[in-house]
Amino acid sequence: MKPVKKKKTEEPELEPLCCCEYIDRNGEKNHVAACLCDCQDIDEGCDRWLTCKSVQPETCERIMDTISDRLRIPWLRGAKKINISIIPPLVLLPVFLHVASWHFLLGVVVLTSLPVLALWYYYLTHRRKEQTLFFLSLGLFSLGYMYYVFLREVVPRGHVGPTRLAVLTCGLFLILLALYRAKKNPGYLSNPASNDKSLSSSQNECLSKKGQEKTKGFPGADTSGSLNNRTLKDDLKGSFRMLASSPTKVKEDWCAKCQLVRPARAWHCRICGICVRRMDHHCVCCVGESNHQAFILALLIFLLTSVYGIMLTLDTICRDRSVFTALFYCPGVYANYSSALSFTCVWYSVIITAGMAYIFLIQLINISYNVTELEVQQALRQKTGRRLLCGLIVDTGQYNRGFLRNWQQFSTLGTRAFHHPAEDIV
Repeated sequence: MKPVKKKKTEEPELEPLCCCEYIDRNGEKNHVAACLCDCQDIDEGCDRWLTCKSVQPETCERIMDTISDRLRIPWLRGAKKINISIIPPLVLLPVFLHVASWHFLLGVVVLTSLPVLALWYYYLTHRRKEQTLFFLSLGLFSLGYMYYVFLREVVPRGHVGPTRLAVLTCGLFLILLALYRAKKNPGYLSNPASNDKSLSSSQNECLSKKGQEKTKGFPGADTSGSLNNRTLKDDLKGSFRMLASSPTKVKEDWCAKCQLVRPARAWHCRICGICVRRMDHHCVCCVGESNHQAFILALLIFLLTSVYGIMLTLDTICRDRSVFTALFYCPGVYANYSSALSFTCVWYSVIITAGMAYIFLIQLINISYNVTELEVQQALRQKTGRRLLCGLIVDTGQYNRGFLRNWQQFSTLGTRAFHHPAEDIV
């Protein structure tokens, strides 16, 4: 008799979502049109606000989670979620710049408050270790909006030719290309428990020796030195603590959060929650071994393009004056709204360019002394670095091998075939 085959229980197929439907954070199907319906947290918060009662921080967090979950746009096969942090720049930047162009004093107040608000938000998010797209959206939207104002208000005056416009447009595309490259993997370290290939040859050698020593004299033991996950982790810790104490070995340490052994100069990023090789800092993204060159290139192209755009704009709205003079004294610029808006955007670009120029200068100095920004901050806290030029230059002396060799090492970052002897001895 043939064995009776059991029929497989067919799982009920889920109905496809329309463009305005989505699965909310509770796992239930919801609709975009119901974004203002059935929200007890918002109702409670409004009631307490109307009755002049304080709103609990937990209630505020639940309200923000609800808003971020329901803030979606219709899309194919379900509505897509929008990160709430990208909305403020899209709304506030054009409003502030248009208000600043009404009068000179308004321009001073607005252009002074914008950097202060941005720095405050930067401090707040980094203190809470939160990931945000605010600064990325602010940077991208600032580029797009400045270019839009340039095309609408400056180019129609007829002073900017097609060649100059093409050069400016090319610079804008190169900025986006370099920024896209900088947003890629900065050199994340993978967990050796999930990827055995991430272990270096010295680690494998050390583990195999310890495994062979442990299996001697035990019948039936695996002589290949295979260890379970707990033993692997303990052996890695013990082995590299011993290596770190030796001055002739590579200094490596154990990251308890990522559960892996970090090579020298690797840091754990609190924002991304993962370790990065030769991490420099975290701004709109982690800057590490694999994308540090692209980050420097993006800064350089931005500075050149921004300065060129500022010169073209000032040469158009303030003719017969030098660029530096027109920046501080341009009579009649507030006579019409078009020139006032262009002049306000010029000053906004100047503020952003000055900030980026300072970052670029610090990066060049750090590369010349072969230090990262995190190493500089650590040296300042521990008072182990040598400060020059009122603290603008901090030389730890740990990896500094001379100006040319430092730049040679930086030019080969990300190439695994190149060996960095300066990082072997700490």
